[in-house]
Amino acid sequence: MLDPQLLRNDIEATAKALATRGYHLDVEAWNELEKNRKHFQVLQEKLQNQRTVVSKSIGQAKAKGEDAQPFFDQVKEIGQELDEAKKQFEAIQKEVAKITLYTPNLAQSDVPVGKDEEDNVEVRKWGTPTEFSFKPKDHVDLGIKNSWLDSESAAKLSGSRFTVLGGSIAKLQRVLAQFMLNTHTEKNGYHEHYVPFLVNDVAMTGSGQLPKFADDAFITTDDKYLIPTAEVPLTNLYAGTILKDSDLPIKMTAHTPCFRKEAGSYGKDTRGMIRQHQFEKVEMVQIVHPNESNQALEDMTACAEGILKALEIPFRTIVLCTGDMGFGAAKTYDIEVWLPGENQYREISSCSNCEDFQARRMQTRFREEGVKKPQLCHTLNGSGLAVGRCLIAVMENYQNEHGSIRIPKILQPYFGGLEVLS
Repeated sequence: MLDPQLLRNDIEATAKALATRGYHLDVEAWNELEKNRKHFQVLQEKLQNQRTVVSKSIGQAKAKGEDAQPFFDQVKEIGQELDEAKKQFEAIQKEVAKITLYTPNLAQSDVPVGKDEEDNVEVRKWGTPTEFSFKPKDHVDLGIKNSWLDSESAAKLSGSRFTVLGGSIAKLQRVLAQFMLNTHTEKNGYHEHYVPFLVNDVAMTGSGQLPKFADDAFITTDDKYLIPTAEVPLTNLYAGTILKDSDLPIKMTAHTPCFRKEAGSYGKDTRGMIRQHQFEKVEMVQIVHPNESNQALEDMTACAEGILKALEIPFRTIVLCTGDMGFGAAKTYDIEVWLPGENQYREISSCSNCEDFQARRMQTRFREEGVKKPQLCHTLNGSGLAVGRCLIAVMENYQNEHGSIRIPKILQPYFGGLEVLS
């Protein structure tokens, strides 16, 4: 959530910055709300003071033996006016909250201005796209050929955008997740968590999923939400907490399923495992001192890139433009992996610095030694990596002509030294 002071004190500049994100802030409507909010706030204070003064008159009248009933009537009348002013003020506050909860974060000054993915900027590449002496298959054809992927059975069980994995490819997916977790915990300094896959609306709101993305969430009959990413429970572990300066940074990781309705993606990536209602990710989350968040983003992105380097799979890293960034992000790097079967790069990780956007919603703060007032933390999140898409990348980049798959060297110990899946 944006700092309300940005809207109250610098509304024109804030609206201009939000416009680069494709968001229209109704300045006139906001100013009218602010005018009314201030009016009823002042009115409440005035009425409370009047009631206090008149209440004292009751005691004075009684002490003198005078009739205090007129003062009682006056207090009652002021109380009714005060109740009405409070109702009006609360209604305005709800409207203000509604606007701020739907308003995206401001982009950092070095984020490229643009409308969509066409305006994203490549910052680096690693590796050379794999060359084959044959026409490479995509992951669907490889999966069908080896009886690894079964979308028909998944459709019988759950409908479209689900996949059943079988045999050695199911093991490869499990191994990839384990390799990612081992790398992040043993080499990158992250603390592993096992978290609930169902959360309440408070947690979803705190991380920025609600109310903006309600249509993309799966909700149970008792109003619990299936997590769209482990970012939600991990960041909310510190909701309502005041940390010590020495507690920071906090680095967390978790491997979870993720559930998304993929609202608005009708007809996109319907073939295979690219865009599913259920998929898996190894998520990284950091809670840091505000002065450290920009460097933390670079470090987090490097951790995600390191997984692909270890697997020896080509990728590129891009910085998202203002119009393509996620709702809560101030700056985002996307990592796109090379898929020979599609002959293009596809997103496999998104690492974002949310600055204090989530922390303000969750009231996640820290107190520096010797400083009385606590400050808002900065939060970051990133995929390290999307497991299913990493599986696709391994299948396509390590395929042989007749459909078998070489196991990346770094993963062979997980298979007892086996080198090929067929």
